[in-house]
This record gives sequence, C-alpha cells and structure tokens, in this order.
Amino acid sequence: PGACISAGGGKMEVLEEKEEEEQREEELVALEISDNLQAVETKVPVEEVCTPSDVPGFDWSSVDTSQFPPSYKTNSWKEEKLLQMADHFLQQYTHLCPDRKPLFLHPVNECGVEKFVSTTVRPTLLPYPELYHWDGCASFVSSYLTMEPLESAITPPSSLYSPTTILKHQRGNCFDFSVLLCSILIGAGYDAYCVQGYATHEMCTLDETLEMCPLLREPQEVPKDGMEKKSNKYRVKPRPDMQSMFELQQESKKAAETEAAQENKEKEEEKDTEVEKPKRDPLYGLRVHAWVLVLSGKRDVPETFFINPFTGNSHSTTDERFLGIESIWNHRNYWVNMQDCRNGCKELLFDLGDTVRWEIMLSGSNKPLQLLPRAEEKKEAAKNANLLLFPQGKEKEDMSFDMPASWVAQIQVSPREFETRCSRGENVVLYRKAKLENWAPYLNGDGLVKRLTIYTDLDCTEAVKVTEWFENREDMLEMREVNNQTQLTTDYFGPGHLFNLKAHTYTSLEPNTGCTMEFYHEARVDGLQKRVENANEMTEYFVGRDDFLHVRHTEFGKRGKILLSGIGTDSSSRPIVQIRECFHRNLEKPADEDVAERIFLITEEMIHLTYHLKEKYITASKRDFFKVAESDRKGNKIMTPEMCITYQAGSSAKDKKLLHLYKLLQKLTEEEKQLKQQVQQSEAEVLKILVVRADEETDVKLSVSIYNTERNEMRRQQYEAMKDTTEDELPGLEDQEPDHLAPFLIQLGSREKMSKGQALRVRDDCLTDFKHRLINKVNIIQAHFEKVVEELQEKEQWFQENRTQLSTEQEEEFLARYSDMEFQIRVLALRLSREKQVAPQKYLVLAERLRKDPRLAEHLGHT
Repeated sequence: PGACISAGGGKMEVLEEKEEEEQREEELVALEISDNLQAVETKVPVEEVCTPSDVPGFDWSSVDTSQFPPSYKTNSWKEEKLLQMADHFLQQYTHLCPDRKPLFLHPVNECGVEKFVSTTVRPTLLPYPELYHWDGCASFVSSYLTMEPLESAITPPSSLYSPTTILKHQRGNCFDFSVLLCSILIGAGYDAYCVQGYATHEMCTLDETLEMCPLLREPQEVPKDGMEKKSNKYRVKPRPDMQSMFELQQESKKAAETEAAQENKEKEEEKDTEVEKPKRDPLYGLRVHAWVLVLSGKRDVPETFFINPFTGNSHSTTDERFLGIESIWNHRNYWVNMQDCRNGCKELLFDLGDTVRWEIMLSGSNKPLQLLPRAEEKKEAAKNANLLLFPQGKEKEDMSFDMPASWVAQIQVSPREFETRCSRGENVVLYRKAKLENWAPYLNGDGLVKRLTIYTDLDCTEAVKVTEWFENREDMLEMREVNNQTQLTTDYFGPGHLFNLKAHTYTSLEPNTGCTMEFYHEARVDGLQKRVENANEMTEYFVGRDDFLHVRHTEFGKRGKILLSGIGTDSSSRPIVQIRECFHRNLEKPADEDVAERIFLITEEMIHLTYHLKEKYITASKRDFFKVAESDRKGNKIMTPEMCITYQAGSSAKDKKLLHLYKLLQKLTEEEKQLKQQVQQSEAEVLKILVVRADEETDVKLSVSIYNTERNEMRRQQYEAMKDTTEDELPGLEDQEPDHLAPFLIQLGSREKMSKGQALRVRDDCLTDFKHRLINKVNIIQAHFEKVVEELQEKEQWFQENRTQLSTEQEEEFLARYSDMEFQIRVLALRLSREKQVAPQKYLVLAERLRKDPRLAEHLGHT
C-alpha cells in the first residue's frame, strides 16, 4: 500500500555523497506514489470513506465520566513529559518522512485528555484458565465485544478509550479491540504488541461471508520426516512383484476417474469463486486497521504471528490480507516501521532491536531481551540513529526515560460476565455457505451453546447439515449432527450417561425405525462397543472380552405385536432366525480347536462351526451339527455319525469320537439357549434406551455445579443457613485476633494470679520470640537472594566464555533462563526491602498491643 511506503531506512542514516543520486530517485518515486494516492482519495466518494451517520451505534458522548479515577482526567508530570517527547518525535518523523501519514501517538481518552497509546495498554492476568493461552484470550475478546467501524476508513481514530470503558459497554473499534487483547496477552506472559496498519476491506469490516468457517477447515497434515536410505551394492535383491497387472489397470482407471471428478469439482468451485469474488475496492491499501502482533520466544511461541481481534483467528505474518504496518507499541515502548511495504507484510522482519528497520521512540527503555548478547555490537548503531531524532543535549535524558505506568484502572471481568461473553448472550457470524451461532451457557433451556448450519447455496437458504453443541446437560449430550439429505440424526455423549452411550444415530426415536448406538465399552461389563439394529437384523461389536468374541450378528423373522411393559418385551413377537458369532484367535488353544465363527441356524436346527486357520494352511477346519437326533428303543436320544459332518484340515488327524462330539453338541445347545436370552436382553435394552432418550429430549434438565451459588438455589440456601448457624454459635469469631500470649501463659500454669515479674517475663519472652521470627524471615529471604544472584553471575560468566560455541537454540534457552532469574531476583529484592521496612513497625504494634492487654495491664502500667 502506498500509504505505508517509506523512503527506506536510508533517511534515518547520515547520507553520504555516493548515495545522493539514489536518494533523489527514491524521493521522486515516493512523490509520484504520494500524488497517485491523493488522486485516488479525491476520486473516492465520501460515503465510502466515512461511516454514514444513519448507521445505528452507541452514543459515546453519553458516557458518564464523573466516576472515573483522577488518572483518567489528568496527566502526571511524567505523562506530560512523555507527550512532549512524542510531539518532538513526531516533528522529526514528519520532517524526515514527509510522504508518510502522521503517527497514532496520543489520541484523547473518554475524558478528553490526551494519553500516549502505550500508557493505554494495561497488562492484566485474569483469573480464568481459558485466558492463560492466546487462543482463549482472542476468543474472549472477539466474542465479548461488538465491532464498531472507524469514523473514517482511511484515518486512525481521534480517540482511544480505556479497556475498562470498552469492557463496560462491550463495544469498540479495531483499536479498542487490539488494546484490550494486547493487555490480556501481555498479562498472560506473551510478547504482544498493538499494530497500526492497513488491511483489506473484508478484514476491516468483519465481512467473513467469503471465508470458510474455521470449524470446517481440515487440519493440516504434518509431513513425516523421512530420509531416503542410501543405496548399498551388497543389499539383498527385493522379491519380484507378484501383483496382478489387471488389478493395477483397474486401480489406475479408478484413479483417473477420481481425478476427473476432482477436476470437475475444482472447475465448479472456480466458477463459484468467480461469482463470489469481491468487487474491486477503491480504498485498497488505504483502509486503516489495528491488530495484534505476537513475537516468538515467550510462552514457547515457536513462530511470530498476527491475531485479528475481530475474529480471534491467528494469521501468518505473510498473509496477503495484511497490507502494511505503520507502527507498533506495547506498554513499554513505541516502534515505527521503516521497511518497505509495497508487497504487504510478506517481507517484513520483526527484530525490534534492528534500528534500521524499526525506529524506536524511547531508545533507553525496554531493550529486547534477545538482543543482550549483541548489545555491544549494536550500541553504536543505536546511538547514531538516536542522534538523528533527538539533539545531543537531550540524548542522555531521553535514554534514561522509562514509560510511565498505565493510567487505566485494573481490568476486571466478573465470572458471570466471562460466562455470558456475547452481547445479550448471543452472537451470529455468517461465513461462506455457513452460519455460526453462539449462546451463553444456561441461556437456552436445552443447554444449546453453539450451532453451525451448512448450506448448499451462497444465499444460505437451503440447509444441508446442522451441527449443535450443548453444555451442562444431565444426560451428558455434547453434540448433535442433523443431516437433512439423509434425515439422519447423530447424538454424541460424554462419559457418564445412564446406559454409557457414546453416540446414537437414528431417524426417529420410535421402535423399528433402525438406529446405531455406540457405547463406552470400558464402562460396560459385556464390553459392547457398538450396536446396529434395524427391523430384520441386529449386529453387536465387542472389545476386550475374555472369550475373544468381537462380533455377534442376529437375523430376525417378522415381528409380531410389541408389548412395552417397563423394560420388557414379548420375546415371541420377534423370532430369531440365525445368530452368528465371530471370535479372535486364542493362542492358548490349537488353531483347529479354536472356533473362529459359529452360526446357529435356529429354524433349521443346525450349528455350523469354523475354526481358525492353522499355520501354513489355506483352508480351515469346519464342523456342522444337526440337532435332529435319533432315539433308541427306550426313547433316549442317541448320537449318530450322520449328525455331525466334519472337515479336518490335514487328513492325518484322527476323527473325534462320538462321545466327544455328543458332549460338544450338548454344550452348543445350552449356549444357544443363553444366546437367545442375551439377544432378547439386547432388544429390551434398545427399546429402553429409546424410551429414556425420548423422555430426556422432552424434559431437558441442566446440571449446576454446587460451587455455582448464583444458579444452584439449593446450595445457596444451605450455605446461607450454615453461615447463620456459625454466626449464632460463634459470635464475633471473625473479629477475634490471634492471641500472642497464649503459648507463654500456658507455661505459667495458673493464669488467674500473675505477679509483676511473671508479667514482665511473659511480655519479654513474647517480644523476643517475635523479634527472632522477624529476623529469621529476613535472613531466609536474604540467603535466597544471595544464592540466586550468585547463580546468575556464574551463568553469565559461563555464557561469556562459551557464547561463540553455542547454537541458536542454546542461546535462546539461556536468555529465557536468564530472564526468569532476573525476574526472581527483582521479586526477592522487593520482598527483602519490604520486610526490612515493615519489621520494626510490626514489633512496635505488638509491643503496644501487649501493653494494653488486660492480662498484663495491671502489672505493667506505663512500663
């Protein structure tokens, strides 16, 4: 963008005679671009540059400023000095870079007082686990605030309100979003900065109708790092390829058909893209936008990235939608970008210690930690660059000037506000062929918190699929997918459902309509993982069973009348035709005795067994039993060879005796009866689950934590009753102070009669003991402080000796550890200083308290 094109870093350096010609050429180019920009701005209608007055918005002039703290209404002497330095910096900058737009340095706040932008950033760590990570912070800001457009699309705002005011009214422009998000990120330990720059029309106006919904984006596949093995002339020759050429031809045909279908799909998508392609923006490259920059290093951030505060999404620094950067700032300093932005942000480097690429305002404040090893090398360059912006007489003074503390009050977000998030508790975002809706927890009676609707057309009129997310439901329902094309509904449950349900796919909750149920098999005794049922058959899948069963398939005849009585069904209403079971290999048995599949043909009164394959065999042993047994003269059933047909893989094996086969048949017959009962129980369980699910959907109940006293009325009443009881039983307990004399009065035995000498001894012992404890505390902190300082000095000496041999990763690791130890030393120094100041005061307070103690007062008097 032309608005962000500078004359190069050469303007900030002392020009030499050899560079005069290049400088003239650059000035001519910059002048030409500036003229073109002015021509574009004059051609653009005012309606496209400024926000129409009829657009509904919040009246910021109605904000009551009477209750604001004094820091909002006045400036301290340090802030006034900073404003003077900012004006001087701006004058020098305007003189040296006349083709660039004015910097965003000190807009007015809600009270009409000029405040430097860095002092508006208020680092804050909010007490919510979700806000300990950047994505949680970005999601909170983007959903909690309502976006307001800038008054002028091509100029920064004239005001910048405090994050507390923005949070209170839950609305703001891109600069307000960025300052709030940057404050929370810095508080969470990230190296974050507010960015003033330029972006596309869609990003500046929060138009995501051409963007794919983030929930629909497929995760990027991480390529596997594999090194090709070096060829070895002594390697073993590979086996010949025995694959069928016919199969290869068929596979190639299928691949060609798939590629053709994919090409047709891509052509259709290209046509759609052409239709969806946004119109040419006359303000392209001029639209002002603010976002957040997060540098790598702190909080184990591997790579520098941008965050769009409107959406909460992260972007690469090479994203084409970011068109240029004017300046960045945090709570400690302000940097001006001196790099060329003709190609957007693709070629920008974010080494803020490089004074050629980034002009720093307070060169003596907040030196980047990663530049410590190179401080001596860049000291001279920084000094020369600083001389150009500030006179020599003020260099020392400015180098020692630190950024004033933020004038913003402490940022606070109540638990109810954090939970509600969206304005009025709901938020709707339109994407390309999709709509995403969000609600606050407990706002909807069914626990619905998010809904994603996917459409077939760009106008979002014909819904194809609807996905809903739920929270705090007693039935543990977490997500529901509704496919309007197949009319299938799939419910997903968390652990803890009454029947250990994990997923339930159905078209209706009525019986005989077909459904698929998945279970948490670890919580079930039978190890059932999945059950698929329709009117004619039922298939069950098991995991981790001791009998190695993994599949059971049941076929039914025509169903008769269904009798629903509690959980039972009429077993005769659905006759069982066949039961097939499959087993995994049991290595403790021989393969020809380990059943792989058994089929109970109940109507035909047959049992078919198939055993596992023996090693080096291509056929498995089989055995068929016929249950129609012959009877002897006395009427007893007998086993005949015709009742069992056996195929034994390996003819050398001896056939089993009839007695063994008879016992096996009796065992299988008994197991068949048990299997019928198990199948009937499975049918009854399916019907009961359907009844329970229908009841759960009819009467949805939400669970409330016992610690949520605002919503849990029963828990709140119990707490108040317990509090009242405690106050009645132990009145004034909260107001009681610790008794310092108790340990010493116990040593006397009798407390009623105490002589003056005993009273003096008790007082002196108490004061001496307290004094020793204060001294010991100071000594412990002092010893810890000296130990950390010594370790830091040793590490610094080691680094100076080995710095030339360290890799980049080792150097970064050392710098991170060095920073942590410096922070620890500062904390210990503050604690040590505070303890030394407070200890004498604590001693005097205790002495005065003992003097007024009624147990000692009559003996001590005014001693």
